[in-house]
Amino acid sequence: MTPHRFSITTLAIFAVTLFVTPTWATPKEKILYSFTDGKDGGRPFADLTIDKAGNLYGTTPDGGTNSDGAVFELTPKASGGWTEKVLYSFAGGNDGEYPYSGLVFDPAGNLYGATPYGGTGPCHDTTGNGCGVVYELSPKTGGGWTEKVLYNFGSSRTDGTHPYSDLILDAAGNLYCTTSAGGTHNKGTAFELAATTDGAWTPTVLYSFTFNATNRRDGSGPQAGLVFDTAGNLYGTTAGGGVGRCRGGCGTVFELTPRSGGGWTETVLHSFAHNATDGTFPLATLIVDAAGNLYSTTEVGGVFDGGTVFELIPQTGGGWTETLLHSFGKGKDGQGPNGRLIFDPAGNLYSTTAQGGYASPARGTVFELSPKSGGWAEKLLHSFGSGTDGTEPFAGLVRDASGNLYGTTGFGGTHNNNGTVFQVIP
Repeated sequence: MTPHRFSITTLAIFAVTLFVTPTWATPKEKILYSFTDGKDGGRPFADLTIDKAGNLYGTTPDGGTNSDGAVFELTPKASGGWTEKVLYSFAGGNDGEYPYSGLVFDPAGNLYGATPYGGTGPCHDTTGNGCGVVYELSPKTGGGWTEKVLYNFGSSRTDGTHPYSDLILDAAGNLYCTTSAGGTHNKGTAFELAATTDGAWTPTVLYSFTFNATNRRDGSGPQAGLVFDTAGNLYGTTAGGGVGRCRGGCGTVFELTPRSGGGWTETVLHSFAHNATDGTFPLATLIVDAAGNLYSTTEVGGVFDGGTVFELIPQTGGGWTETLLHSFGKGKDGQGPNGRLIFDPAGNLYSTTAQGGYASPARGTVFELSPKSGGWAEKLLHSFGSGTDGTEPFAGLVRDASGNLYGTTGFGGTHNNNGTVFQVIP
């Protein structure tokens, strides 16, 4: 069994919110693939990536030829059903190990990802199995894929280590992510790999998080990825740190702004609180709307301590205002959202919760949040937990051109609880 991403749990900043008793839609869910934890991979925890042809790509931290994780593709068949193909099996050494993050395409069709373990970096902690890598998968002319390690984390005492976040690409082809540990204060980093004309990559730590007993305002331990706004600023979350009264902090939302002379300036936009109304422990990547508002989830906290969906709105003159759009955990609602949110063209939000729902046992949900006058209404599109269905969807969703939603579950399925890829038709 692979070492799993840490998931902290406790309580929950003043916010305005509308709490709605969830409605339930007739389930229209289909399992596209059940993993066996063999050569095909097992227990997927990352978001899927979809290409223009409708093929799905993802990672599993378990399974593969060497039981150290795999990258897979699911291709729809003309006659119905889907075909799974393993693009790469990690060997658990210099090439990386246990991929928890998803994948991103560049315009040439290459895939990029990160692993929190493996690699050649002389890790300065006690894990003993590497600090992680950034890797590239390139399609070969005659078929198949070639893996290349672009960077080994842990190369110095101020380097980041153990990246769990998805990578993002900017217009110049540079890669960005966070690391959950390492950096100057061993509280994690925001990190860039810059592409050079000779095919090499230049690493830069953009920011080292500094949360400690004398600096409780800053964040600690980012698990989620980064997102750009149209001005080139980066935004992210940390699972710990901040001024909230949790052991190790309750988490933060931060902004990184590029300085004209080089370097980046970090600003904490919001510190989650240890009270009954704010969310606590954000684990999902933020999304940005056209107006520059930020949205994401927290794993716990909120009125019912089952997690939240929140929005941060920039204010004229500076500062940000947080609003809770939904608090999970009441009745047969979902609990424990970990996945990234997505918008549809109508402005509705979709994601998953890892627990809760109306099935028995209640092992997670797919939900929709729709804006309405004065707040947001929640609808559960599917509840996991019965028969051969998947259970515990930790990742978010992707959406195809027809509006179908796709995701993964870390457990469940028809092969000894090794996870699934599913489709939901709203």
